[in-house]
Amino acid sequence: MRRGVTLLELLLALAITGILAALALPGISALHDRLQVEAAARALVGAHHRARFVAVAEQRVTVLDLTAARLTLRAVEAPGDTTPRWEADGPAALQVQAAGLPRTVSFAPSGVALGVSNATYTLRRGNAVRQVIVSRYGRVRVQ
Repeated sequence: MRRGVTLLELLLALAITGILAALALPGISALHDRLQVEAAARALVGAHHRARFVAVAEQRVTVLDLTAARLTLRAVEAPGDTTPRWEADGPAALQVQAAGLPRTVSFAPSGVALGVSNATYTLRRGNAVRQVIVSRYGRVRVQ
């Protein structure tokens, strides 16, 4: 009775494994792109929700600065004087391209966006694309 495998059997198993891995790689890459775009969309939606919540909770105007590199929330203490409340990495940290940035959105103490605040941000990486749409009232949805 013999034990083990021959060199030919081992090479055949490695060749089959390599072929299967080569077939699966494009699918894994596309999945990774979709996950990164989804994460960037969630970050933008979360930043808008956080800005509205802070404006209502603190009863003061908040300013949300959105750039490809950073998402920054500041509370207005007095005209020309702001205090940072929150900061996070922008879509560029996930290698996601963002059209519609940079942008600044201000929220009133009632939670309603001030000025012209409706916007559409298009997030793209590879073939994965998502749009984050902000209404003039500051409500956010993802398509």
